[in-house]
Amino acid sequence: MSELTSLLIRRAQTILPNGELMIRDVLTRDRTIVEVAPEISNATPTKEIDAQGLTLLPGVIDPQVHFREPGLEHKEDLFTASCACAKGGVTSFLEMPNTRPLTTTQQALDDKLQRAAQKCVVNYGFFIGATPEDLPDLLLAKPTPGIKIFMGSMHGQLLVDTETALEPIFAQGSRLIAVHAEDQARINTRRQEFAGIHDVAVHSQIQDNLAALLATKLALKLSRKYQRRLHILHMSTAEEAELLREDKPSWVTAEVTPQHLWLNTSAYEKIGTLAQMNPPLRSPHDNEVLWQALRDGIIDFIATDHAPHTLEEKAQQYPNSPSGMPGVETSLPLMLTGAMQGKCTVAQVVNWMSTAVAKAYGIPNKGVIARGYDADLVLVDLNTYRPVLREELLTKCRWSPFEGWNLTGWAVTTIVGGQIVYDKGKVNTEVRGQALTFG
Repeated sequence: MSELTSLLIRRAQTILPNGELMIRDVLTRDRTIVEVAPEISNATPTKEIDAQGLTLLPGVIDPQVHFREPGLEHKEDLFTASCACAKGGVTSFLEMPNTRPLTTTQQALDDKLQRAAQKCVVNYGFFIGATPEDLPDLLLAKPTPGIKIFMGSMHGQLLVDTETALEPIFAQGSRLIAVHAEDQARINTRRQEFAGIHDVAVHSQIQDNLAALLATKLALKLSRKYQRRLHILHMSTAEEAELLREDKPSWVTAEVTPQHLWLNTSAYEKIGTLAQMNPPLRSPHDNEVLWQALRDGIIDFIATDHAPHTLEEKAQQYPNSPSGMPGVETSLPLMLTGAMQGKCTVAQVVNWMSTAVAKAYGIPNKGVIARGYDADLVLVDLNTYRPVLREELLTKCRWSPFEGWNLTGWAVTTIVGGQIVYDKGKVNTEVRGQALTFG
């Protein structure tokens, strides 16, 4: 039997479970945190890191990504995406079912899990996708964080866009349901109204705030009817945030992406189709209301909706240009830059990007720096600002909507299961993450 590896991180400004930042030593053994103390003097670790001047946070859990494997590996694959995660301080991800083949069966889920075990340098979990046919594996397939429903912005089998088709999914079982809430009927009507317009900015008018609000209202209605655990993915509008502020059942959670907090419709002029995503970017007013809802706990956490396309694909004329943008490498620096600007605190960022995600999905022993928790950690530098540079990105698509933005809080060292997976610009491609489990 091989010896257990141990790692001692010394003198890091460490975020404690109560949200305080204190100088601490942290000792890990095998995959677990075994001690957190002002000073650990009696340990003989296999490796030691002097983290003076750096801040130690729980690794980010990104609960919504599209990593494109299998079937669309020219955009991204599980290896490239997980390397990008490591660089961004993301130690675990939950991936969506719109791959080829679709993840709608136990067989397809098993295939993804096997691929991830071979390729992923961080931890992983995969959603099961709902279809109008209501396949049996929707309730039985495991392990999975939940059922993903595309109420809009989708073609083919994964589009479940009528109340008649949605109701049986909400009525059966108790598994968490995560919805992409856009009203497809309204989108179809608006597409006809705006047909022939090639300015990408019209995307935000076609898939407007009302399209999002109508779908979120329907999901909430069905969730209430069946007391069904519901999660609203990438909430994008002020109207949805206010709806939840008025009446949010205790079993409902919601997330927002950094792009819906930081970008708005003015981005179309600057970066064109690179700003195109579903649901679309909104107004500066929506940005402000979403920030406030996040600070107030109306929105529970952050997800990137990392959805890469090649620059060649993005260069197509609207509406042929695909929707989606990468995000796992920039999400933590963006949010920590917000904390440095006074938009929020570092403790809030940790809650939104780690602790609250683990709680919402019942992922055990993650999201907190404390004895007995998994040693998924990230050391960040809050004293240095660096721009987002295309040539430094590890995502296969090699672009970012935040290119040129000057950010702080970049990962210096990322640790997955007690192993250093990223350090000072280099990924240790020998490290492998583990399949996540869900309560």
